[in-house]
Amino acid sequence: MTNERVKFGSRLGLVLATAGSAVGLGNVWRFPYMTGENGGAAFILIYFACVLVLGIPCMMNEFIIGRHGAANTSRAYANMGVSRGWKTLGFVSVLTGFLITGYYAVVSGWCLQYVLASCFGELQGDSRHVADYFRDFSSSAFKPVLWTVVILFMTHFVIIHGVRSGIERASKMLMPMLFILLLIVVGCSCLLPGMGRGIEFLFRPDFSKVDSRVFLAAMGQAFYSLSIGMGCLCTFASYFSRQSNLLKSAVNIVAIDSVIAILAGLMIFPAAFSVGVSPDSGPSLIFITLPNVFHSAFATMPLVGTLVAVTFYILLSLAALTSLISLHEVSTVFFHEELRVSRKRAALTVTLVCSFMGVFCSFSMGPRDWLTVCGRSVFDIFDFVTGQILLPLGGFLTCIFMGWVVPRSIVSDEFTNWGTLRGTLFGVYMTLIRYVCPVCIMLIFLNQLGVL
Repeated sequence: MTNERVKFGSRLGLVLATAGSAVGLGNVWRFPYMTGENGGAAFILIYFACVLVLGIPCMMNEFIIGRHGAANTSRAYANMGVSRGWKTLGFVSVLTGFLITGYYAVVSGWCLQYVLASCFGELQGDSRHVADYFRDFSSSAFKPVLWTVVILFMTHFVIIHGVRSGIERASKMLMPMLFILLLIVVGCSCLLPGMGRGIEFLFRPDFSKVDSRVFLAAMGQAFYSLSIGMGCLCTFASYFSRQSNLLKSAVNIVAIDSVIAILAGLMIFPAAFSVGVSPDSGPSLIFITLPNVFHSAFATMPLVGTLVAVTFYILLSLAALTSLISLHEVSTVFFHEELRVSRKRAALTVTLVCSFMGVFCSFSMGPRDWLTVCGRSVFDIFDFVTGQILLPLGGFLTCIFMGWVVPRSIVSDEFTNWGTLRGTLFGVYMTLIRYVCPVCIMLIFLNQLGVL
C-alpha cells in the first residue's frame, strides 16, 4: 500500500489543497474577532511571531510524519521507526479530526442558510431582529440539521473522487474562488465612509494593550488557524512526493493562510467602524453583528448591501467547505486502510456518522435540557474536548515524539530531502520542537483551562 500510494499531481495542487485545510472559519471568523478582542494590530504582530516560532515547526512535524509514514495518520506514527505504541498518538489525531467534523459541519451549515437568508432579505432589520433570527434558526429542529447534512454530502461528493480527481481538483477551483470573493468584499468594505478607522485599528499597533493574555491568545490562534493536531496536515503530507520541499511548502501555506486572515480583517473592520460597531463583538460577530453591519453600511444602496452580504456568506461557506474536505479525508483514509474497506464505503461511513453527531450537536443548541451535561450543550462539549484538550495535547506530544523519540537521522533526511537541500535551518527546527514549542503549547493548554 505504501508503494502504490497516490500523490498530488502538481505542486500547485499540493499547496492549495493543504492551504485549504488550514484556511477555514478559523481565518474568516475566528481571526477577526480574536483581533478585535485583543487590541488589533499589536495582536496581529504577535500572532505572526507565533506562527513563525510555533506554527511552522509544528506543521513540519506533521509533514515529516505524513510523508515518511505514507499512510493514514494513525499508521504513519507507527511507521516512524519507533515503538508501535506511538500509533495511539496518531489515532488521537484522527479521533480529534473526526469529532471536529461532526460539530464543524453544523457551523458550516449555518453559512449556507445565511446565503439564502441574505438573498431573500431575511437579515434586514435592527440588531435585535438579527439576534432573534440567529437564535430561532440555530435552535430549530429542522433547518440546521438539514444544512449540516447537505454540506457533509457536498464534502462526501469530493472525497469519493479521490485525491487527484476529488480533493486536488476541488481545491484548484474553491481556493481561487474564495480569494476572488474575499477581494470583492474587501473592496466594497474599504470604500465605505469612515473606513479609515478600521484600517488604522488593523495596522497601527497599540502596545499598551498587550499583556500575557494577548500573547496566549495569539499562540492559541496560530495553533487553531493552521489546523495543527487534527490529522489534516499529516494525512495530506502522505500524498506529497519525495521531491517536495517540506519547509518551502509550509512557508507557502502559512503565507496564504496569513494573507487570507489579514484580508478577512480588511473585510470586516472597515465596515464595522463605518457604522460604529465595536470591533470586539466576539464569536457572534459573523452571524449576529455583521448582517446588520452590511445592511447599515449600505443603507442608501440596499441592493449593494444585499450583494455584499450574499458574497460574504458564499465565501464563508467555501472556507468552511475546504476545511471540511480535509477533516473528512483524515477519517476516510483511516477507515479505508485500517478496516480494509473501499474508499467509497469508508467515506459513506464518515459522512453518516458525522451527520449523526451533527444532529445531536445541532439539537443541543436549542432549549433541550436532555442534551446538556454539567450545564454544557453537546455542541459545547465537542468544542471544549477537541479545541481545549485534544488539540494542544496532541501537538505537545507530537513535539516530544519528533524531538526526543524519532531517530534524528529520519527527521533530518525528511527535512533536508536526504541531504539534497542546503541551508535548511534544521538545527533551528530541532531546537524549537524540543524546547520552545512544547512550552508554548503547554501555556496555551493551561490558559484555555483557566489555570493561567
